[in-house]
Formats: sequence, C-alpha cells, structure tokens
Amino acid sequence: MEEKEKIILNEKNFSKLKDLVKKNSDKKIIFYSDDDNLNRKVLEKLQIDVLLINLVDLRDFSKQRNSGFNEVMARIAKKNNIKIGINLDELIFSKERVKVFSRIRQNIFLCKKNKIQMEFVSKKEKRSLIVLKSLGLVFGMPTWMTKNLEI
Repeated sequence: MEEKEKIILNEKNFSKLKDLVKKNSDKKIIFYSDDDNLNRKVLEKLQIDVLLINLVDLRDFSKQRNSGFNEVMARIAKKNNIKIGINLDELIFSKERVKVFSRIRQNIFLCKKNKIQMEFVSKKEKRSLIVLKSLGLVFGMPTWMTKNLEI
C-alpha cells in the first residue's frame, strides 16, 4: 500500500484553511491549532485525516486536566473518520513532560472509549514502528489501536 504524501496545516483563518484543504485533497492532511473552537469546527466541517492536538501550552481546569480533546469532539471525530494525533516532538522535547504524559493518557482513554484510531506525528525525528507501538502500549493504547499505527 502506497502511503500518501503528508501535509501539516496550521491556519487560524477558517476560510483560508478550507481552501488549503480543498487544494491538498490528494494528500494526507494533518491539522493542528491551539484554538479549541477552531479544532472542533475543523472536525465538524472539513475533510482532514488527522487532528494533532498540542498539549504543552494548555491550562488545566481546577479539578481536571485540559487535554484539548473532549467527549463531544471524540464523537465528531468518530463520525467523520478522523484520527487523533499525538505530537511526538512535544513528548520528547517538552519541559513539562509529566503534564503532557497525563494529557496523552486522557486522550487515549477517550479514543479507546469511542473506538477512534490514533497516530504519532513528528516533524523533527523519525522513530521506528516498534518503538512507537511499544510507547503506545505503555500509554495504555489497546492492541487494536497499536496494530494500525503508522510512522
């Protein structure tokens, strides 16, 4: 199976983003943003492949972690067949690794509950598939999720 070329989009303007998605429809589209409302709008309205959630700059709520992903977004992602991405660069290079770990585990729990596929995304470093599958299992991914992981 030939893998599609990946393109990572980070656009704050929704109409410009919509045009970019249409223009690159033949590629695997990975979208990331720091704006939760824009992430939800993109999940609902655009045909992307992966939603990459940035976990470093989020502020936690008083009684729970803010992982940038919630039950409503999970249902929308399931309906539109969109994978949820884990930013491997944040995981490796972040100074707040403990918070990032716990947010990733929370997102994995939501994806496992709603049967959504996940994917590791890295702009800087390539890792072997075995290492990524092992990391996924350590974080609590079920085997059906790690079986379909890609580099």
